[in-house]
Amino acid sequence: MEVLNDKNFMLFAAHYYDNKNCVDILEFHDDLNRIKYLKRLFKKYSDTGEIKVQLVLNHLIVFYNVFYPTAATRMLVLKLKDYLQVLKPFLVYLNYWPQKINIAEETIIDSDISLDQNVVNLLREYDNGENSWYIFNLSSP
Repeated sequence: MEVLNDKNFMLFAAHYYDNKNCVDILEFHDDLNRIKYLKRLFKKYSDTGEIKVQLVLNHLIVFYNVFYPTAATRMLVLKLKDYLQVLKPFLVYLNYWPQKINIAEETIIDSDISLDQNVVNLLREYDNGENSWYIFNLSSP
């Protein structure tokens, strides 16, 4: 598996970018900027307790539509490392959270990252029970 770190992030992202409609480098950067937008939303959540679930899901879905899923998860985890407890419920909900994630020189194991219970509850409300995947059975002890 390719090493992913801050030093080779842009090359890694370009390698796994799969947007057939991309016409210039600006579109690539716009797609990468979704990580910054997510970081802002997660920071606001950690500061205020408020999060826009639909907006986070939209950014994640677009991100996964233009990057290969495994690479997208690794990039998100690397860049949003301070917010993994918030990121994880969204990725579990979208079925993109793996058992193991290799970034930089560490391996992150699923069980080492807890789920932010407030985010889980907000996703439950958002979902209205219609698409209850396994996230709703993962309650933290």
